[in-house]
Amino acid sequence: YDQTCATEKRRRRKRGTMVDPAKRVVINELICEGCGDCSVQSNCLSVEPVETEFGRKRRINQNSCNKDYSCVKGFCPSFITVEGGQLKGKKKDRSDTDTRPNPFILPPLPEPALPLAETPWGIVVAGVGGTGVITIGQLLGMAAHLEGKGIVTQDAAGLAQKGGATWSHIQIANRMDAILTTKVGTAEADLVIGCDPIVTANKSTLVVMREGRTFVAMNTHGSPTAAFVTNPDWQFPAANCDAAVMNAAGAANVGMLDADALAVQLVGDSLYTNPLLLGYAWQKGRVPISLAAMLRAIELNNVQVDNNKLAFEWGRRAAHDLAATQALLKPASVIEFVRKAANIDDMVAKRIEFLTAYQNAAYAAEYQSFVEKVRATEAPFGSKKLTESVARYLFKLMAYKDEYEVARLHSDPTFLAKIAAQFEGDYTLNYHLAPPLTSKKNAAGELQKSKFGPWMLTGFRWLAKLKGLRGTAFDPFGRSEERRSERALIGEYRAAIDEVLASLNAGNLALAKEIACIPEEIRGYGHVKDRHLAKARPKWAALMNEWRAGGVRRAA
Repeated sequence: YDQTCATEKRRRRKRGTMVDPAKRVVINELICEGCGDCSVQSNCLSVEPVETEFGRKRRINQNSCNKDYSCVKGFCPSFITVEGGQLKGKKKDRSDTDTRPNPFILPPLPEPALPLAETPWGIVVAGVGGTGVITIGQLLGMAAHLEGKGIVTQDAAGLAQKGGATWSHIQIANRMDAILTTKVGTAEADLVIGCDPIVTANKSTLVVMREGRTFVAMNTHGSPTAAFVTNPDWQFPAANCDAAVMNAAGAANVGMLDADALAVQLVGDSLYTNPLLLGYAWQKGRVPISLAAMLRAIELNNVQVDNNKLAFEWGRRAAHDLAATQALLKPASVIEFVRKAANIDDMVAKRIEFLTAYQNAAYAAEYQSFVEKVRATEAPFGSKKLTESVARYLFKLMAYKDEYEVARLHSDPTFLAKIAAQFEGDYTLNYHLAPPLTSKKNAAGELQKSKFGPWMLTGFRWLAKLKGLRGTAFDPFGRSEERRSERALIGEYRAAIDEVLASLNAGNLALAKEIACIPEEIRGYGHVKDRHLAKARPKWAALMNEWRAGGVRRAA
């Protein structure tokens, strides 16, 4: 069937030609298990990784979210939808700009010497589809036209789906007859505006660069790629991207900045990253078009004119004095359940505090006693790596997220304060859950999620108070196969670590650590967790067999 793609919907909402639903998705990071099922269900790159004290979780990038809500289908109770209200700082009247620095009241910047463009001046804009890469090419084309210059643009658009690599090739010359090709050739780029580091480091972008000629204005902010959908442990290759670009253009000709962070804090949205980079490149003297023509082109584009001019000006300021511009950024207002630990003692203490709230002090004491036993056994070998791994993963197993814990974390005042800090207006919270006692099943026998309204928060508060029933004969949820499996895993893990400690030595510490990290691979809820556990068990068994055979591993 025919329908408007999600990226096009986002474009139309930005332009005011399509209704923007007053509904947003938020993930409770403490409930999230980092299993990646939401990414599998949605295939959406606005579901981003976030590193926390308790491992890698997921969050929704509200600036790039297309609002198709398919991520909510992920089998996880961490998703809530905020309906009504709006994101703070998203009002149409931009009244919040009074709290942001105003670049136009700062001392005026010196204008750079601009290229003459007697011969074609090649510019390549490299980024991802749906973020305005082609728009930058159009702005440059219009500005050049206003000055009577020759201009040729050629776009190599990526997939409509976000994440597709996109390029815009622009050639500008004082006379139209000086431009003989429609595309910037090999080693012929005078300027590369790298809106995304991975696309900037793509071979199709690197090939137009030449040391001594090309200047690269590069955004260092890393966005997840399609690989993150299938690999929850994907890592952004920042160092590789930086090295590839500097090798192609020369380190002295690469200007790097986190343009996303500047756009979000100084303009209010990451959508203004690209015009900010354009302003950066212009102030560096790499765009052969006057300031007046650039600003007039933004006006003629007639989309968020004031904000695009604001972004362009902040880009100029960043090029002139990046440190001074970054100093204007306000520290992010972060409300956290638990701050990241600084050392192993801090890490253990935070988990003891968490387990006390999870169940009680006696339960936390069991955890502490076991971790101290591991520490005492490992200490003679001058290492803490095994202790750290056991502290991290025994906690993960002991703090399994049953109905009581999900209720506690959703009703925690700190989480609710985090929502209140992000949204304003008249909004309600709705929860997407699959209660095992009442939910329907699909043809595969998997529980299906349903939506529960704001009244569920009251239910969560009452259910959280019943955590003392956990694991007892009176626990209505404790007899399920999933809960029995989770309790059994704690015992299995302790037994495996006890076996490891009995024959631990300096030569097998690396293998011991690998065994201790097995719970990292056991993630998710319900049938998703079952799949991960089934995959982890053979590896666990193989490692234990290797241990019993006297296996020795080199330290990582």
